[in-house]
Amino acid sequence: MIVDEGSNPFELGVATELFGLRRPELGLPAHGWYDFTLAAAAPTVRMHNGMFTLSGVADLGAVDSADTLIAPNRPDPLSTPTPAVLDAVRGAAGRGARLVSFCTGAFTLAAAGVLDGRRATTHWRWAGTFAERYPDVLLQPDVLFVTDGDIHTAAGSAAALDLGLQLIRVDHGAEIANAVSRRLVFAAHRDGGQRQFVERPVPAVPDTSLGGVLAWAQERLDQPLGVADLAHRASVSPATLHRRFQEQLGTTPLAWLTSERVALACRLIERGEPGLDRVARLSGLGTTANLRVRMRRETGLSPSAYRCRFATQGTAP
Repeated sequence: MIVDEGSNPFELGVATELFGLRRPELGLPAHGWYDFTLAAAAPTVRMHNGMFTLSGVADLGAVDSADTLIAPNRPDPLSTPTPAVLDAVRGAAGRGARLVSFCTGAFTLAAAGVLDGRRATTHWRWAGTFAERYPDVLLQPDVLFVTDGDIHTAAGSAAALDLGLQLIRVDHGAEIANAVSRRLVFAAHRDGGQRQFVERPVPAVPDTSLGGVLAWAQERLDQPLGVADLAHRASVSPATLHRRFQEQLGTTPLAWLTSERVALACRLIERGEPGLDRVARLSGLGTTANLRVRMRRETGLSPSAYRCRFATQGTAP
């Protein structure tokens, strides 16, 4: 694993925990686990926000013999990685090494030019910036990790655990990966993708003609509102309302209503509302069947799975 100026300690810790610890309890033959090495372009590396300085690690020459290379993440993805690090990544790719990135480490791989034409992911917060900066990369922003041949990219920092366990599963089999996940007290498989973690900010409305109708609708999501009701409230035709929604919000009135109702359903579940039928009714989604379909589509999780992950109290029915 390469560490570069400003790298996050968390991703470093994940890689060390997964690949660097000896695990005699697994019953593997001698030297059957990973030979894990940290490498850097400089003798000392200041970690993110100067939390501590890392020293005593190998130089980048160690990359030349690595079968798998984990690229450093970028706490500031817009900063340029160290040229020597980019050269090391390109060299590893050129000789066929497996390339891995955690979180914003995808920016490092992309800056090295090894992701062009390949599928990859990165943290949802930086997905838009990544897509603009590297349009030749086939970005998949809604998943926890992506495997494309010998290139593996994980989304957020915690998704490094998901990807790391997947690499262990590929290298050593499901039984070993499950044993490691139990030691970590971490799920061997997490359902859904990173859509469930994406913040849902209230969109800016440059034209105040929509502001009033949006606020009005948000207070009545449990009622049988439709496009005609929104248009009537805004004193415009449905066609005009559609046009304004597309211009100002980039979506349709019906899609906006559905998204708002799902967001309300998520908040109700997080607050501990125990009955899915009541969640469906209060959010305006009507039935538990529709609630399940819409939540799965919007968040990647069923209501019960969402409850298990995010609810502050109560249990799923």
